[in-house]
Amino acid sequence: MTLSLNEYISAFTEKKHQTSLSQFGRGIEREALRVLPQGRLSERGHSELLGAALTHPNITTDYSETLMEFITPVSHKPETVIAQLEDVQKFTLSQLDGELLWPMSMPCFVDDDDKIPLAQFGKSNIGRMKTVYRQGLKNRYGSMMQVISGIHFNFSFPKSFFQSLQEIENNTDALDDYISDKYFALLRNYKRFCWLIPYLYGSSPAICGSFLKNKPTDLPFKKTGKGYLYLEHATSLRMSDLGYTNSEQSSLQICYNNLSGYLDGVKNAINLPSKKFEKIGIKVDGQYQQLNSNVLQIENELYAPVRPKCVAKAGEKPSEALRNRGVEYIEVRALDVNPFSATGITVEQVRFLDTFLTFCMLEPSPILDCNSQEISEENMDAVVVRGRDPTLLLRDISGENPESKSVPQWGGEIFAKMADIATLLDKANDSQLYSQVLATEAAKINDASLTPSAQVLTAVVKENKSLTTLALNRAVDYREQLLANNYQEFNEAYFKKTVAESLQKQSAIEESDTVDFDTFLQEYFS
Repeated sequence: MTLSLNEYISAFTEKKHQTSLSQFGRGIEREALRVLPQGRLSERGHSELLGAALTHPNITTDYSETLMEFITPVSHKPETVIAQLEDVQKFTLSQLDGELLWPMSMPCFVDDDDKIPLAQFGKSNIGRMKTVYRQGLKNRYGSMMQVISGIHFNFSFPKSFFQSLQEIENNTDALDDYISDKYFALLRNYKRFCWLIPYLYGSSPAICGSFLKNKPTDLPFKKTGKGYLYLEHATSLRMSDLGYTNSEQSSLQICYNNLSGYLDGVKNAINLPSKKFEKIGIKVDGQYQQLNSNVLQIENELYAPVRPKCVAKAGEKPSEALRNRGVEYIEVRALDVNPFSATGITVEQVRFLDTFLTFCMLEPSPILDCNSQEISEENMDAVVVRGRDPTLLLRDISGENPESKSVPQWGGEIFAKMADIATLLDKANDSQLYSQVLATEAAKINDASLTPSAQVLTAVVKENKSLTTLALNRAVDYREQLLANNYQEFNEAYFKKTVAESLQKQSAIEESDTVDFDTFLQEYFS
C-alpha cells in the first residue's frame, strides 16, 4: 500500500516512529588532488607515512597516486561526520611536507597527461588488478578525466525506520526485501529530482584551459581575461560530458525499478563486448592495457549519479553483496567539491541531503520506464551546462505526462514539499536546523546568483581573478585552518596505529597470494 507524502508525514509525527528519524547513517568520501604551492600536480608517490592505500580505512587514493580519497566511518550525527573528515585531512596534511589539497572539483594546470601517475597498490594480485583497472580507464577515457574530484555521500535509514514504514503501510513482506524495494523507490525519485544537486551545489562552471588540450567539445566556451574557460550558466562541468560520463554506457538502460532488474542490467553491461575498447587490446607486449574489453571492466566503471550499495565481504563483488543481502545504503555521487569549505562539504549540505533523501523515500515513486529515465538524464545534462539560464525549461516526469517547467517553478514545488520533511526532522532531532538550511537553499531557486557556481564565475569573470590563485589561496587557508584544529573524533595515536596496521595488512595480502596474476584474473571473472 502506497500512501501520499502527507499521510507518511502525519504518521511519522507519532512519537513511536520519530526516533528512527534521528538515527540516519552517514559517511563521506572526499577526493582531493595533491598539488604543489605553485598550482601544479605533485609528482610524488603516495607517502608511506599515510599508510597503504590498499588497506587504510580512511586514507587512500582514487585513480592517480596524486588523487587522494578520504573516507569516514558511518556516523549518526551531521556534526560528527564533518568532524571525522576534518581529522582525517588534518593528519594527512601534517604528513604532506608542504603539499596542498586542491579545493575544487576540476583539476589544476596539467601540462602533460602522461605525467598523471596511476595509483599503485602494491604487488598483490588484488593490488595489481586495481592498477590495471586504472590503466584501462586511462586508455578508454584519457588521464585528465581521472583527476577530477568529487564528494560521495553515503546514506542509510536505520532498520527501525523501515519497521515503522511497514507498520504504517500494513506491509508484511520479508524485511530485507522490503528495505531493498523502498531504497529503489528512493532511487527512482532521486533520478527524477537529482538535477537539484548540481543546481544547488555545482561549483565547477570554469576550467583551466589545459584540461581541454586535445579534447574535442561542442560546448560553447567563453574565455576569461586571465584565459580560463567557462560557460555562462554552467553549474557543474564535472558532471557534464567533459567529466564522468561514458558514451559506451549511454545505451545500457540499467533499470532502477527493483533490485533484480538493476543487477541484471549491471551483469549484462559487464559482459557486453565493446568494439571500441576491443581496439585497445587487453594484454599488449606482455603488459595489461585493461582488465577486459567489455563496456564495463568492473562494476565500479558504471558512471551514475547514485548507486545502491551493500557492504561487501572479503572476495565479494559489489553486485554479489547486493544479491546476497539486499540494499544497505545509497551512494550519492553528484556532489562537486565545495571550494568554500575546508572539508569540501559542509554540515549544512549534509542536513539538506538528509531532507532531500527522506523526501525521495516518502514521495510516491511510480515505476520509471525507459523514456522517463531518459528525460531525467536530459534534465541533469541541461542543468550542469546551463542550470542558471533563466530561459531553461526542464521536463517534470513526476506526474502522468511530462510537463515543462522552469527551475524556479519546479524547484519551488519540490521545496514546498520538503518543508514538511524538514519540520518533521527538526521535531525528531529537537532543532530548527533542518528548516533553516532548507530556507537558505530555497533562496537559490529564485536567485541563481546565490549558487556557488555563480559565485565562482563572479570572481573569475566579473572580477577577472585567476581561478588558480583563488584555489591556491583557499588551499593554503584550509591547510592552516585544519592543522590548527584540535582532533575531535580521532587522535594522532589512532592514525599512527592505522598507518602501521595498513602496511602490515598489505604485506599479509601479498604473502597470501597462491596463484599468478593471469590465473587470478581468470578466476575473478569466471
